[in-house]
Amino acid sequence: MQPDSLAPWRHEHAFGQNAKRPGELRTQLVIAITAIMMVVEIVAGVLFGSMALLADGLHMASHAAALTINAFAYVYARRHARDAEYSFGTGKVNTLGGFTGAVLLAGFALVMAIESVQRLVVPLPIAFNQAIFVAVVGLVVNGVSMLILGHDHDHDHDHDHDHDHDHDEDHHGHEGGAHDHNLASAYLHVLADAFTSVLAIAALLAAKYFGYTWMDPLMGIVGALLVARWSLGLLRDTSAVLLDRSARQTARDEIRASLEAADGCRVVDLHVWCIGLNLYSVVAVVVAPVPRTPAHYKALLPTDLGIVHATVEVHAADHAG
Repeated sequence: MQPDSLAPWRHEHAFGQNAKRPGELRTQLVIAITAIMMVVEIVAGVLFGSMALLADGLHMASHAAALTINAFAYVYARRHARDAEYSFGTGKVNTLGGFTGAVLLAGFALVMAIESVQRLVVPLPIAFNQAIFVAVVGLVVNGVSMLILGHDHDHDHDHDHDHDHDHDEDHHGHEGGAHDHNLASAYLHVLADAFTSVLAIAALLAAKYFGYTWMDPLMGIVGALLVARWSLGLLRDTSAVLLDRSARQTARDEIRASLEAADGCRVVDLHVWCIGLNLYSVVAVVVAPVPRTPAHYKALLPTDLGIVHATVEVHAADHAG
């Protein structure tokens, strides 16, 4: 058999992951803005002796580092998309970037909580004017960054699928594959920063004008709890993809029904899992009275579920059984 005669059965496994995603450029722009603001605050903190400015600058540095990881994940996935060492392409690199960002976000929440409890127990003097200024500037910078990343912090389409994991009917039952987890991670880092800035402004104003100094650490604890909740949600979604959790039952049922609609066949084994952003792989074992070719059954698979790789094993039914 000539090697060229096998060409119709061969295909690459990049699945479009070699294309540059819109989220990559957005993340790079936000990194640039964050880095500039970080340098300005650190330099100003050193020159003017402001601990508030210096602390916020170092805080911005931690977010710049996390966003850099997200940017690296985009570049790595794109450059290695056709690497044969990756069985189903590099789609999960995107999810791994999101998972790493979620871990860092959880660490950020823990540090916020510890620092807030310490200040609640042992209050420290607050330079209100400087602190409020820093919080307002930080809020503006994060607001711009959120606009750049986009409110959907989702995939290449323009509709908002936030919190789809809470609804069984969405995305034909897909499990965690509809989100650009890397972009979601970057968005949540910026959102967490913006939210803490809002809480800080409210607490500082209350402390300055009404003497409620306890509001500052209390709002820090509230912010830490909400950031932790966001990070846990992202950890849940990304870990499901990284661990090859099956697509939701509705998607599996639709695939099973499409295969069993012809020739009285039965699907005795079925695996459906996410291999990238809106990309799914299917492995099915079919038993039929009159077996057809695997290509016949592949052609029956739904075309709207994002299935890019399918393997079908066919067996003849045992009529005596």
